Amino acid sequence: MNNLLIKLVVNTLSVFITAWIMGNAVHLDGFGTAILVAIVLALLNVTIKPLLILFTIPATIFTLGLFLFVINAVVILMADNLISGFAVDGFWWALVFSFVLSFVNSLLNSLGKEERPQQ
Repeated sequence: MNNLLIKLVVNTLSVFITAWIMGNAVHLDGFGTAILVAIVLALLNVTIKPLLILFTIPATIFTLGLFLFVINAVVILMADNLISGFAVDGFWWALVFSFVLSFVNSLLNSLGKEERPQQ
């Protein structure tokens, strides 16, 4: 439970920071909306995204995996439609949001990990 809560906080901060970085292209009403976006994105990534990946295997193979970025943008646009306080200004901005969100999330996750001594 504690690990899940930490992941939710990191994802919420990632959404909030990414929306702030992207300024005019992504609109977020506040930190409470960022929490909701993080939860909805997690739920969509667990439920809908695997189905989208399964249905688009030929396109993913043909593009050597680059089509997965399109799927990430579609999932973000789904979250945009589900949450009234969150808006992305189109597909291309959703794609950029996906890249920036992944980068910020990786950065925050790396800051939180402590280094273990080599054995």
